[in-house]
Amino acid sequence: MAAYKVLVLLVVVAATLAYPQYPPAPSYGSPGPVAHPKYDFNYSVKDNNGNDFGHQETRDGYNTQGNYYVQLPDGRLEKVNYYVNGDSGYVAQVDYQGEAQYPAYQPAPSYQPAPVYG
Repeated sequence: MAAYKVLVLLVVVAATLAYPQYPPAPSYGSPGPVAHPKYDFNYSVKDNNGNDFGHQETRDGYNTQGNYYVQLPDGRLEKVNYYVNGDSGYVAQVDYQGEAQYPAYQPAPSYQPAPVYG
């Protein structure tokens, strides 16, 4: 019986030694104070292919405001002024400059299948 107890003790010690011991996870502390987001950016594109668009935005904390514009395919210029202040949501004012122009309808040519020679 004593040999059985020694054997059980050896099995428990072997199992304990075989179980991997990992060091504790590193502690990085609590996050420090987070600064308000604050930025200002703008860009614009105007090329010879008819692309004309741009965007400008400013943000300081929860106050965001800006505008963007785009030349529409119908010839009008769409301008959007917007702001977001806290929980007010996105508030936009959309304006259009110019008159929509639609070209006259030109039917596409009809295509016939190519002849098959045997």
